[in-house]
Amino acid sequence: QVQLVESGGGLVQPGGSLRLSCAASRSIFGFYVMGWYRQVPGKQRELVATISTLGNSDYADSVKGRFTISRDNAENMMTLQMNSLKPEDTAVYYCNGKTYGNDYWGQGTQVTVSS
Repeated sequence: QVQLVESGGGLVQPGGSLRLSCAASRSIFGFYVMGWYRQVPGKQRELVATISTLGNSDYADSVKGRFTISRDNAENMMTLQMNSLKPEDTAVYYCNGKTYGNDYWGQGTQVTVSS
């Protein structure tokens, strides 16, 4: 079993930046893909960005050019650098890691973009 713990959320003004981190309790090398998802009340959880073990990344159209996902397999850490934040980025952000057979989630961290 592995635990994923997110940190770095908070309140930021539009146009600002935040950096989310996801720390794993053991090696993340076994996660063939990791990702960030977000959810607002009353809506389905949506994919924000993913990154493979080799570092290949993909982004939702709504965040392309503004968000950057990265992972450090040696440090068992994944991050999401969020720039030029918009009010519509407000959500609970979840860290996810997938192995062949299991799907792991963090508890989520709130990001609020408001003036």
